[in-house]
Amino acid sequence: MIDTTTLFEIEDAHTSGAYPKRPTALLRGEGVYAYDEQGNRYLDATSGQGVTALGHCHPAITQAVTEQAQTLITCPEAFYNDRRAELYELLVSITPADLNRFFFCNSGAEAIEGALKVAKLLTQREGIVATKRAFHGRTTGALSMTWTPKYRKPFQSWLPHVTHIAYGDIEAAREVITEDTAAIVVEAVQGEGGVYPADPEYLQALREICDTTGTLLIIDEIQAGIGRTGKWFAFEHAGIVPDIFTMGKAIAGGLPMGAVCWREAHGQIPRSTHGSTFGGNPLVCATSIATLTTIRDENLVQQAAENGRWFLEQLEALNLQSVREVRGRGLMIGLELRGRVTPILKALQEDHSILALPAGLTTLRFLPPLIITRDELQTIVDAVAQVLD
Repeated sequence: MIDTTTLFEIEDAHTSGAYPKRPTALLRGEGVYAYDEQGNRYLDATSGQGVTALGHCHPAITQAVTEQAQTLITCPEAFYNDRRAELYELLVSITPADLNRFFFCNSGAEAIEGALKVAKLLTQREGIVATKRAFHGRTTGALSMTWTPKYRKPFQSWLPHVTHIAYGDIEAAREVITEDTAAIVVEAVQGEGGVYPADPEYLQALREICDTTGTLLIIDEIQAGIGRTGKWFAFEHAGIVPDIFTMGKAIAGGLPMGAVCWREAHGQIPRSTHGSTFGGNPLVCATSIATLTTIRDENLVQQAAENGRWFLEQLEALNLQSVREVRGRGLMIGLELRGRVTPILKALQEDHSILALPAGLTTLRFLPPLIITRDELQTIVDAVAQVLD
């Protein structure tokens, strides 16, 4: 095994430079815990950016990967495949209404790119509306809808035009969504933008505007979906059905996968208008089946709702002067601080062995695995109380 110093040196010598790195090497994981190069244990409240919904190395995941890797790893959609067919049926069983057309890809950003293409193909329109504070990914189409200037500015001349409006401002939406608009893309809970849940009335009003103008409502469920907010999909809190929604992150329990889902009423897209070499391969489909089945059978969606509500209440009850607001839904929680979040992340990791995430410069974000217990959540609450006191 490479020693730690050499490991750091090799990565620093060859990394792209795109990622800010913490001086920690995570080498293994089990459940809600990850272990560094010295064997130190960390409570991983990041889920690897919201990916490991079942925690690290869940037996259902490792078994699915092992068995499928010994059977068939790749099979493009030029051919039929049993794992893909099984996953289609499983997804149809958890998606509401007639949301039963899917395109499988390899990441959330790819899912957003696919959703944009599907919207334009289905409507034959050009206009796209997105919201401020939105984060939809870093590929060109996704980046055009991502509001934060630091992500957009270096590539501004390459990006297609997108109209941005304030998140939650329904009057602004009425002004810009017209019969020339192909789609509006919105997160049911803004993640990177600071963990802002949408008001149900806002999403309901967007649904009405889209129905009136023939615009497609695209909901980004990449971070908030797959049970994280206490519903299979966060838009369900508003009692609406989007025309298209995107999935990623937790859909395959840790393996790279994304998906675009749209309503049967809109039909299929024309052949050869989109594609993916690795999308829907048997390995990730088998892993996704294991992930979704375990979440369903172990009632983890309801557990996320109940434990998330308890977690939110405990954090609010701390009544810390250094916290402006605690917000979120289910196990997607943000604490907006009165100062910068970076020192808090460092203190949680170094002094309390807890891994957390930022959401902007001043918001502390928790995305723990759905399997986390209240005792483990209490550990986080106690650490937050000490670090932010």
